[in-house]
Amino acid sequence: MKLHEQHQRLEVTVCDVSGSHFDDVNLSGSRFHDVNLSGCTYEDINLSGSTFSNANMTGWKVEDVNFAGLSMKSASLRGASFTKCNFDGATIDGIAVSDLLACWDKNRATEAAH
Repeated sequence: MKLHEQHQRLEVTVCDVSGSHFDDVNLSGSRFHDVNLSGCTYEDINLSGSTFSNANMTGWKVEDVNFAGLSMKSASLRGASFTKCNFDGATIDGIAVSDLLACWDKNRATEAAH
């Protein structure tokens, strides 16, 4: 099925639309519940103001993403890797990440000196 230049709301339930392509589509304000989005590719998207709850994001790869103002609670970051990331103003349990890294660097230098 092809939809082109349509302006209508869809209610899609108990359907398999796997392999679908969405290009230049406005899905703002949409609600996704019990939806399998595994293996999808997201490129040039706006997720500002979105909420993810009870989500499995295992194996996600995130590059060139603006997480300014991101709030995470009760999240598992086991095995997470951060490379070339800007942590200015970021906190972990109320402690500035820059302070944590500075402390770690200081302890590492002290241990190396002994």
